[in-house]
Amino acid sequence: MQSDLFGQANLEVEGGRFMLQNPQLLRVSLGPDVLSVKGAMVAYQGQIRFDHEKAGSVGKLLKKIVTSEDVPLMRVSGQGEVFFAHDAGFVYVIDLAGDAISVNGRNLLAFDAGLTWDINRVQGAGMMAGGLFNTTVSGTGPVALCTVGSPVVLDCTQQPTYVDVQSCVAWSANLVPQVVSSMNMKSLLRGGSGEAFQYSFHGPGFVVVQPSEWAPITQGQSRGGSGGIIGDLFS
Repeated sequence: MQSDLFGQANLEVEGGRFMLQNPQLLRVSLGPDVLSVKGAMVAYQGQIRFDHEKAGSVGKLLKKIVTSEDVPLMRVSGQGEVFFAHDAGFVYVIDLAGDAISVNGRNLLAFDAGLTWDINRVQGAGMMAGGLFNTTVSGTGPVALCTVGSPVVLDCTQQPTYVDVQSCVAWSANLVPQVVSSMNMKSLLRGGSGEAFQYSFHGPGFVVVQPSEWAPITQGQSRGGSGGIIGDLFS
């Protein structure tokens, strides 16, 4: 049997723990556990176990209940290799070295289970903004993000940077964004401009922006399907 399909570019990569099989597929070699978003696993080899990951604390569970930043996680353990992807998005691995990154939960793919995560409210995101929350991951270890299209990384040090809230993938956690509105009252009465709210960043750090906008999440909806918050309540 002969085909370009069996070329070297499509054969399984070997090497480190978090590796890109290709730009849209993450390969993780298990040893220590990994936390991933539910539904992200596309294949695995070896003796692997998948378990629902509880919120970990009452406070964190309550945050998941009252926010749309529901990150339904599963714990992946065992010996072998697991492949993760999400809608053929582009995968990027960030190695944290005692620092932190704030991530849109819909762009989170997988991370080392030894890292700490929490849900944090974005300052200035009031009721009109729908309440905006991000997932902060901190510690030492790898984090894999997934973007819709090829992203741009913007330096926020020299000048203010404004990003559509549905296009913002992640930012360095030392930044403290504000939520601002570019919509005046006349535009609001006429149905809005389509660009109502943006994150405003200014300071030493970066923000990652994807060339696509997520559709706003309705209450109770999660990327992981029908589980999410309800699953957490009964776990």
